[in-house]
Amino acid sequence: MRYSTSSIAATALLLSTACATLVPAKVQERAIEWVVKPKMFIISMFEPEGDAWYGISDFDVLAMNITVPGFSPEYPDAHCTADGDVCQLTTGESEINAATTIASLVRYPRFDLTSTYFMVAGIAGVNPEVATICGVTFARYAVQVALQYEFSQFEIPTNFTSGYIPLGSHSADEYPTSIYGTEVFELNQNLQKVAANFARKATLNDSDDAITYRANYASTPAYTAGAQPPSVIECDVATSDVYYSGSILGTAFGNYTTLVTNGTGVYCTTAQEDNATLEALLRAAVNRLVDFSRIIVMRTASDFDRPWTGEAATTNLWWAEQGAFEPSIANIYLAGVEVVNGILDGWNGTYAAGVNATNYIGDIFGTLGGDPDFGPYTYNNNPVKRDIRAKRDIRVKRNTPIKIMK
Repeated sequence: MRYSTSSIAATALLLSTACATLVPAKVQERAIEWVVKPKMFIISMFEPEGDAWYGISDFDVLAMNITVPGFSPEYPDAHCTADGDVCQLTTGESEINAATTIASLVRYPRFDLTSTYFMVAGIAGVNPEVATICGVTFARYAVQVALQYEFSQFEIPTNFTSGYIPLGSHSADEYPTSIYGTEVFELNQNLQKVAANFARKATLNDSDDAITYRANYASTPAYTAGAQPPSVIECDVATSDVYYSGSILGTAFGNYTTLVTNGTGVYCTTAQEDNATLEALLRAAVNRLVDFSRIIVMRTASDFDRPWTGEAATTNLWWAEQGAFEPSIANIYLAGVEVVNGILDGWNGTYAAGVNATNYIGDIFGTLGGDPDFGPYTYNNNPVKRDIRAKRDIRVKRNTPIKIMK
């Protein structure tokens, strides 16, 4: 029996219409690999940080799961709400994992990230000179503090204050003369303040153990902030794959943060991934894949980076009952959801257009345009100044087909 072309076409149309009535619209939409354009993308680093966003009443980021080539084998999926407005991923810990995951994300064609706000939302060690355990911090600067010469503490000269010396220099107070480009990132300070103000609406979690432990810091005047109840603080984050503890290293990295930001950075938290995440996002921003002015770095304080006076550094790191881990995980959600909802609620009126940055944003090379307000540029006689200018000129020449963002 032979059928005409028109009858076959008519039958196919009837079948497709019938199937459409049987398959829910969301499943049909899911079957087509549509491009997701998130308004917010939450970046977690390991499982407990990611878990803070699952099963919450505000939104369901597990409604749509997208496997992204290049993600960590432990965390292969990006998770999104059904409408794609909010997404979340977990990078895996350390700089290498963070850089690889974010570099894979920004070039995956399932996502349009050109107007997305990114929020790094993780835990960190905290400097008791500036903040306290269970507190919430938002950074303007991220500083790669371990990108230095390192000498064993047992072999340093007697006039060294620690085993770390800036690259290319010979003392801890000399600006590094060997620049890699990832030493410092500066973020949108206006957005930092917006996010911190949203987070201040939250009632932060605490614990009896944390209250007891932070009280030990009250006897040292320099650690007054560490003895206070948790709050939301605007201060800066240090990146190091080395998980360190002790006043010698904490002071050294605090001094380095001050040095490389020309006195404007305030070291308060220490984490393992942020400069790596920001470098991957910056390279994407050069190609207009993301907007570097839409990045928030929020770290909640899970432990002190140094002991109270009279306590051993090893005790502080390994055995002390600081009582802040679980509250700091809870505060990722409690403070972070205020930021997410604040931006979503104000999307049409304010945040779709972006938050104008009135400070410099970017890296030490000025890759995205503008003149950095940190680095050797402000040191008139610094021998590295001309070398950095030359490297920047080379980068601009290489990118001439691409208009550098202003």
